Order: sequence, then C-alpha cells, then structure tokens
Amino acid sequence: MKKATGELELGRFLQIRRGRLSPEDVGLTGDVGKRRRVSGLRREEVAQLARVSVNYYTRLEQGQNGTASPEVLDALATALRLSPDERAHLHDLAARSGPAPRNPQPLTENARPAVARMIAAYENGPAVLLGRRVDILAWNRLARILFSGHIDLGPTTREGGLPNLAELVFLQPGSRALYPHWMDEAHELAGYLRVMAGRYPGDPQLSALIHRLNDKSPEFAEIWSGHVVWDKTHGTRSVHHPKVGRLTLSFETLRLPDAADQCIVLYRAESGSSSEAALASLLKE
Repeated sequence: MKKATGELELGRFLQIRRGRLSPEDVGLTGDVGKRRRVSGLRREEVAQLARVSVNYYTRLEQGQNGTASPEVLDALATALRLSPDERAHLHDLAARSGPAPRNPQPLTENARPAVARMIAAYENGPAVLLGRRVDILAWNRLARILFSGHIDLGPTTREGGLPNLAELVFLQPGSRALYPHWMDEAHELAGYLRVMAGRYPGDPQLSALIHRLNDKSPEFAEIWSGHVVWDKTHGTRSVHHPKVGRLTLSFETLRLPDAADQCIVLYRAESGSSSEAALASLLKE
C-alpha cells in the first residue's frame, strides 16, 4: 500500500531529529568512547527514552503507522528534546498523516478591509499581514519603502499587486542587502513554511510554492532538507535601507481570531534610538 505523504514527512522528521542528538545529550552514557555505526541516537535508544516498543517506533519512522496518541507524541518530543514549535509540528504531522484530498481546492486569502486599513494607519514602523503561504496580503507605507529600497517589486507581485515574502527573500538578490543577517531570515522563513506545510499538507498552492523555491534557490533547498521548524512570535530584526543605513527593529506577531492562518507582524524601533529617527525620516519622503 502506498504510504501517505504525511506519514513519510512524520517519519523523516523523526529521523532527522534523532540524528542530531548524541547519547550524552540525553543522558545515555553506556557507549561513551565506543565507536557507533550511526550518527545520533539509535532507534532503540529513542524507543527506550519514550517508553515505546522498538518495533512501534521503527514503523513510525518508516511511515507505516499512521496513528500515534498525543501521549506517545509528547513522549517522543521529550525524548528528542524538541522545541515547543517542533513539538507542535510533530502533532500537526501526526494529525494529518492520512491520505490528502484527491482534488484539493485552491484557497484564496484576502485581507479583511478593516484589518488592511488598520495596518495602513500604523506609523510606528513597518507592518504586514501574512497569509498561510506568506503572501503579503496587506502592508503599510514603511514596509513598502523598506522593501523597495533594495528590491524591484514589479516582477514579484501576484494578482492584486502584492508579493510573496518567501519569493522576495529567496529569489530576489536585493533581499541580501535588505537583511544584513540574511541567513537567519532565510532559516526562519523556511521554518515557518515548514510549519504551514505540516498543518496543511493538501494545499496545492503551498506545495507549488515550496517546489518552486526548491528548484530556484539552492539555499532554500538546503534549509528545507533539514526540516527546520520555526513559528513567528516575536524578536528583533536588522534591516537596511540605502538612504538611512541599518535599522534595528523589534517585532510582535498577532494572530487573527477569525483567520488563524493569517498573522499581523508589527515592527517598531526603540524610543529615542537612531532607528526611530531613521524611520521618521523615511516617512517624510
């Protein structure tokens, strides 16, 4: 019987996370100093830590067992030292490990008008509304100014005139000037797409985007093969504009209760900082 894509993704995710741990990482010291035939933990070691049978765990890795209880998944997440985002991703993969719909319907995402107006009115920093495929559904003037400082947005726009953030970052050379720490941005963005792919394995547009990025961006393909998982929450980001130089901005991510796949990302500079002054000068143009 053909294995479901979700089951294969679940198995591959477990294999990669097992491979990045050493016995010492998880308190298994019996083989210290001995030569091991595998890098990372053995399957039997993960099974021991999670208190499941080796056969059961092996079937999970091989995509031959589509069911796993939340308790087992949590035990595996603890055994593999998964981060909160990785733990949630593991549950998503298991919940969607059955066959995908035969003819999934494309999903059109749009910004609710009131949300778009709110984002447009935000002047403390850049603001964007992202869809599940990181399509930019709405953005304010400062966000457009920052992106257009290094990137020609014309060739990247979708129907409706707005770009896809992943295509900007991975396929536009100017993004490396926009983001001084480009590789960090690339890892986070690929990790977010991985979260969405685990949550919506039957989304044909999301799958097409991932295939396109894999084909056209060697950096994306390498990051994607490592099953990096990262969900947008909050943090600090450096960006560069040719007229004002580097800016340091903090950001917060807000989820919409009536559209959980969409998120508002708001940026702001520290009060009284040079970055705040730079943003103010850009708004005056």
